[in-house]
Amino acid sequence: MQKFLEKYLLPIAMVVGIAFHKQLSVFSPFLPFLLALMLFISYCRISLNDIKLTKFHYILLAIQYFGSALIYIALRPINEILAQAIMICVLTSTATSAPVVAGLLGGSISVTAAYSIISNLSVALIGPLFLSIVGGTSENFNLLSSFWHIFLSVIPILIVPFLFALLLQKSAPVIHKKIQDAQIVSFYIWAAALTIVIGNVTQYVSLQNDGNYTLEIIIAAASMIICVLQFYFGRLIGRKFGRTIAGGQGLGQKNTVLAIWLTQTYLNPLATLGPGTYVLWQNLVNSWQIWRNAKRKQID
Repeated sequence: MQKFLEKYLLPIAMVVGIAFHKQLSVFSPFLPFLLALMLFISYCRISLNDIKLTKFHYILLAIQYFGSALIYIALRPINEILAQAIMICVLTSTATSAPVVAGLLGGSISVTAAYSIISNLSVALIGPLFLSIVGGTSENFNLLSSFWHIFLSVIPILIVPFLFALLLQKSAPVIHKKIQDAQIVSFYIWAAALTIVIGNVTQYVSLQNDGNYTLEIIIAAASMIICVLQFYFGRLIGRKFGRTIAGGQGLGQKNTVLAIWLTQTYLNPLATLGPGTYVLWQNLVNSWQIWRNAKRKQID
């Protein structure tokens, strides 16, 4: 049963989210809690000693932040919503499930997990600045106050779970070990959160229905292109450091639940189609990678 759910939980979550989008919209306030809980369980998987910044990490972080800024600047003259949608697909942090997929592909779980934590923690500090600038369109906009407001909003979700995981490791190692061994729970929480955000995206699109889906199609196509490029360049960079798989998963596999929540909260809600469709593209890439890896093992 567990293997069946691991294989089909993504399409099930997407179908349920689309089919019951009206009913699921009432669960939106629970998203921050689910995100924090999901990250807390993942943070318990790694110790503080594993978090070491290397040249490899700096390059990936530079692409994550400078790349997202350049993409926004390039696309903004074309369409503001498109620019926000693709920017958040690059800006958002690495998925907490990335180490699991890296392990399935024969890559380093610890290296991928370390970058996942570094990526998520750095978003708490740098993300508010991006969101403040991009989302600050009103005449009374104040960068400092906007940054501080967003920073205080993401601290309980991204930073507090990390601190609590460290505290638990020191004060209650037995409980910490049990949580560490129950990482599959994080997967189910992710599925629940994904179902809610897919429902929210569907609900918003249905309310905005004007019969013209040109922008939505362009966002979905651009999201697919940026997804493939991030996996490709991540692997390319990782290969130079002997971390091909960790590079691909670290840069390409995104925490889309966090991205959708940030977009719905601080940017144009229609831009959630970017990370919303990125969910599909990255899982198609991962499925293909796992299939190809299994095929190579059979040949060997």
